[in-house]
Amino acid sequence: MKKLLIANRGEIALRVVRTAQEMGVATVAVYADQDRDAPYAQMADEAYLLPGDTNIQTYLNEDLIVSIAKRAGADALHPGYGFLSEFSSFASKVKAAGITWVGPDPSVLDELGDKITACKVAERARVPVVPGLSEPVSDMRALLDFADDNGYPVMMKKADGGGGRGITLINDSDELRTFYMNHDALQGGDLGDYFIEKFVDRARHVETQSGRDSHGQFTVYSTRDCSVQRRNQKLVEEAPAPFLSADVISQLEGFSRRLFDTVGYEGLGTCEFLVTPQDSVYFMEVNPRLQVEHTVSEQVCGLDLVREQLIIADGGSLTPAPAPRGHSFELRITSEDPATNLTPSSGTIESLQWPSGPGIRIDSGVEVGDTVSPRDDSMMGKVVVTAQDRPAAVARVRRALREMSIGGVPTPASLFQKIFSNPEFTAENGHSFDVSTKWLERVYLTMEPKTNTTGQPASVSGTPQEPPVRETMETYNVEIDDKRVKLSLPDSLLGGMGGSFNRQGAARRPTQPLRGRGLRDAEPGSPRQDAARSGVIVATMQAVVTRINVAERQTVDKGDLLVVLESMKMENYVYAPAKGTVKSIQVGVAQGVDPGQTLVTLDLQGGDKDQDASSRETGGDGTARGEEQT
Repeated sequence: MKKLLIANRGEIALRVVRTAQEMGVATVAVYADQDRDAPYAQMADEAYLLPGDTNIQTYLNEDLIVSIAKRAGADALHPGYGFLSEFSSFASKVKAAGITWVGPDPSVLDELGDKITACKVAERARVPVVPGLSEPVSDMRALLDFADDNGYPVMMKKADGGGGRGITLINDSDELRTFYMNHDALQGGDLGDYFIEKFVDRARHVETQSGRDSHGQFTVYSTRDCSVQRRNQKLVEEAPAPFLSADVISQLEGFSRRLFDTVGYEGLGTCEFLVTPQDSVYFMEVNPRLQVEHTVSEQVCGLDLVREQLIIADGGSLTPAPAPRGHSFELRITSEDPATNLTPSSGTIESLQWPSGPGIRIDSGVEVGDTVSPRDDSMMGKVVVTAQDRPAAVARVRRALREMSIGGVPTPASLFQKIFSNPEFTAENGHSFDVSTKWLERVYLTMEPKTNTTGQPASVSGTPQEPPVRETMETYNVEIDDKRVKLSLPDSLLGGMGGSFNRQGAARRPTQPLRGRGLRDAEPGSPRQDAARSGVIVATMQAVVTRINVAERQTVDKGDLLVVLESMKMENYVYAPAKGTVKSIQVGVAQGVDPGQTLVTLDLQGGDKDQDASSRETGGDGTARGEEQT
């Protein structure tokens, strides 16, 4: 391996560039226009532009990336995570071009990339799976019979979902019928990409970072606990997974080996399991790539896992993992606001101070002045904290959070402070560890699991909750009687004194409207407030149109799905606020839209009388809350 192309962006691209350069391997980066000055593009030995305005044209453009790899003379390609990392079609094209694919064979990606086929692999490997139907959904009767036999709640899961995307929690037969009818109408009677599973309550999400080489050698680098989640997406991860019995650890490692051996896996991957309070272990899925949280496994096993990937891909032997040393936490620093149920936002990073000192590792691909775009993940970086044991690591996380400061976009920092002070999580002062996959939502977010119909086009229960409108604050260091104190003032007060200023006294740079606020704060009479009256349906965030479900002159009922938007990997569903006829459609698939931009115009029938009901159901703007699943 002489020259490696990294088919990704941001912090993972920078992560791979660094390891490759340490190994003496030349690196090639690819970048979209918005990433022209990104650190990874500057650090790579070569960098090539991906022309286009959307991810389909750039980071998801298989043929273009393969052609760049050939042009650059790359003899290997690392896909990172996300984007094309699990696309067997892309892996096949890379291999057909005579380029080494850093990952498992395309046939393995096909077997493990779909949850239905992955469960069949688990059955062949004699690994227990959560009770469910391993065949695609075919009719309503089969769903109801399964739920009656196994009890509610159940989960409807999209076969090609990932990172929590495409999961709906169903609490009773009425919700199940509603789910079926909505999807049956949308997909022409074909629900073949969904399957049903029993929901395992109060279970932990535990996984193994595993590796297997072409010589059949297998190792588990570490276990991890990833139970602190929102919308079925991880927020805090730790290694090794704490408070597991020796028997459970043995099962996790044995099951992982069986899964990898069964498909002839070559490379690194993660086997994910549910562990119940009764120590039952159930298989969930295999992620056939490196994962965001690989950092904590690296910290406790002492190995560079990207180096391991490159060695295995080059035909070498993996390094057997030593016994874990110490304890490590990873905190995902995303542009999400804890005050609004961790709603993803976009904006410009105005200030950035990462923590440092003993045991602190920062994996980040952003700098001051960078914009967090709705086209990509909202994660700006990862704070990885390691110490000699779990209590010491918890204390070090608290110190790191006191040092960290990011301005211009919201972050979960205040929520992390609460988590790492909660004895149910820290297991301090005689308390037992009591965290499951719904713990974060139950304890800290207003979103109960019942209303977490994530990634689906209809809310089957509950009423959408509007995030509270909060006035932004600016914080200054001042001295009172020679004592240094912090003073926070609302922006409206600063504006009344002639404008808003940063800590250095300069006028603050204007930023993009933050998603989750945007037009929510507009005066009465805005498009958001008047959607149910005017029939003008607007975008309430920056996003990309992924699907249009209506045609001009089509009659729609209140609550019918009009348009699907995607922002930061979160699907957002735009519904009709009242009965009417589609007058015009002003956007197209793959088009980017801004807050306030008109999507669809309706001729409404009785718009005024439906306004109050529409406001309760869709927030008064023709949109329902969108919920992310990656």
